[in-house]
Amino acid sequence: MAAGETKSARVTTTVPGDVEDGTNGGHNHDRIVSRSSTLSQEGTRSKTVTRRRSLDIEEVEPRHRSWHRRVAQCTPAPVARWSRKGVSWIRGPEPPSVHRITPFFERWQTLPVRLLARLPQWLRICIFGIACILWVVVFAVILSDYSLPSNIGGFGAPVKLSCVNNLWPSAQYCGLDGRDCFPFSNSSFPFNCPAGCLSAHVLNPRAIGDEIINYRSLVVGGADDALLYRGDSFICGAAIHAGVIGNGNGGCGVVSLRGDGHKFAAVSRNGIDSVAFDSSFPMSFSFNQASDVISVSGQCRDPRWNLLILSTIFTALFGLFASSPATFFAPIFTILFFQIAMASDPPSFSDYPSLASTTLGRFLPAAFVAALFYRFSVRKTLRNCSGNIEKTVLWVGGAWVGALGNYTFEQIPIQRLTGHDIRQQPGAITALVIIVLVLFAVVLYQCWCFRNEGRLPRYLALYATLGVSLGILAAMPQLNLRIHHYILALLLLPGTALQTRVSLLCQGLLVGLFVNGIARWGFDSILQTADALRGDAQLGSGIPAILEPVINGTSISFVWESLLRGYQGVSVLVNDVERYRGTGGVTTGSFIWNRSSAAGSPDYFRFGFIDYQPFGGVAYSDFTRAGTWWPNGTWSGIPPGRT
Repeated sequence: MAAGETKSARVTTTVPGDVEDGTNGGHNHDRIVSRSSTLSQEGTRSKTVTRRRSLDIEEVEPRHRSWHRRVAQCTPAPVARWSRKGVSWIRGPEPPSVHRITPFFERWQTLPVRLLARLPQWLRICIFGIACILWVVVFAVILSDYSLPSNIGGFGAPVKLSCVNNLWPSAQYCGLDGRDCFPFSNSSFPFNCPAGCLSAHVLNPRAIGDEIINYRSLVVGGADDALLYRGDSFICGAAIHAGVIGNGNGGCGVVSLRGDGHKFAAVSRNGIDSVAFDSSFPMSFSFNQASDVISVSGQCRDPRWNLLILSTIFTALFGLFASSPATFFAPIFTILFFQIAMASDPPSFSDYPSLASTTLGRFLPAAFVAALFYRFSVRKTLRNCSGNIEKTVLWVGGAWVGALGNYTFEQIPIQRLTGHDIRQQPGAITALVIIVLVLFAVVLYQCWCFRNEGRLPRYLALYATLGVSLGILAAMPQLNLRIHHYILALLLLPGTALQTRVSLLCQGLLVGLFVNGIARWGFDSILQTADALRGDAQLGSGIPAILEPVINGTSISFVWESLLRGYQGVSVLVNDVERYRGTGGVTTGSFIWNRSSAAGSPDYFRFGFIDYQPFGGVAYSDFTRAGTWWPNGTWSGIPPGRT
């Protein structure tokens, strides 16, 4: 019993429930009560936590969600419903549908890669390296074979010219009486012209006597037996017109200055319609037709077409046999860049070493940008694309079309994407509308594909940011937004980061445009001043008001009454040569021109304001159109407008 009492006492002490019923069920009842109490406490704590969380949500919600509720409350139900549907549509289907190109005749398209895959990896790497080295060596050998001769007909080494170089750039450039463009005669020098100069045109209105020319070759004269051309004619264009060189391969020649020329008649020859000028000009030139000059000049051929064949073959081989996006993109981009920069559309250069230096200086930053292209766009398009023939035709073909834009886009009447050029060039607005419509259709298709892949919201946000950035740049004071080729590529390439045939074509085309812009012009600024953008175009300034001239036999006298504010004098051009420059500070002035009685040709007069610059030089306003003093002594008057 003692033990039992002890046990009972122990039980009584530890388990109060045993005193009531004296059974083991008391333990269970007590456990149930204890558990219920625990659950009750946990429930109380849970409710407390829930209340706290609800309070936290109520505290956070006004900061983050209250504006959503306010907007939703103010939005009409139909608008809210359609907005939700629009957002749901933009997000795309669930799960997303990733686009993949299913090649036509896949077995045949993958044959080159499968043949190469049978070789060991080290051997494939060696073949890739050998192909790259082989292109570099053959490219350099062709360039060296077409290097310029050191002497042409005893006149020395030829001067490397561009298609638009001339001896008399403009009346303003050559100054009063053309003194800054001496000599006018008794001088000869050899020259070298590139291929393709037949398409070199003036891009702004140019006055030739009383005629205004634009978007045509600047070749004046060449109809007489001496093949005499006015001094401001394009030298290479005149050489093609005279038959000294060809348009396809360029060539060398020797130009001889002949001094004062009279009555340059027009004639169509070798694809160029020359311009007539029926008065005198202080500088004229012709070409040396000596046999020793002609024999040597035939060796001066432009290597661009031979190099283009070489580069096209190698890019096609890399396109067909490349097994990864990196081995496809890197060599093709490099070949494109050096082909354009050193052969197909090079910048102005004096010799090939200087051209190579310029090309390398532009290639390194261009390669960095190309790496970004690859990382964010090209790799996504080319990854796991087994249609090697389609890649070669669409991507590589499009890249060549874009890179050779100086040939492939020659017939499109848009020289630059500026409002001034588009307004003044015939057919430019129609061409721009067609391009915009095609681009709009491509954009809609790409948006549909991005939506199917669930990536449309990100790209809409990206292009919204780019649009706002361009708007800010366009609003910069005293600067003009200029969309270069490479800027166009930077803007549109992100929209090709998916695998469709349209993406292959457009991506190659845009990469080619990037190469063409950087290789030819470098990273030109997206913002330019009005003067830099205008070039030799009209200023839109005021022009002098000239009174009716007084004619006295062989002399004619002009008078103007006032100067435009900001200008200090008047400049007078006679037969496109500056013959008078008014002194600073005058408010009225006059000019007298005496004609030789034996001239027998008309004289053309144009007038403009001048401003003397603080550190030297003269700034000119626009000039009037040409008034004509005919040989019979009558005056035609100055037509309205400016040049």
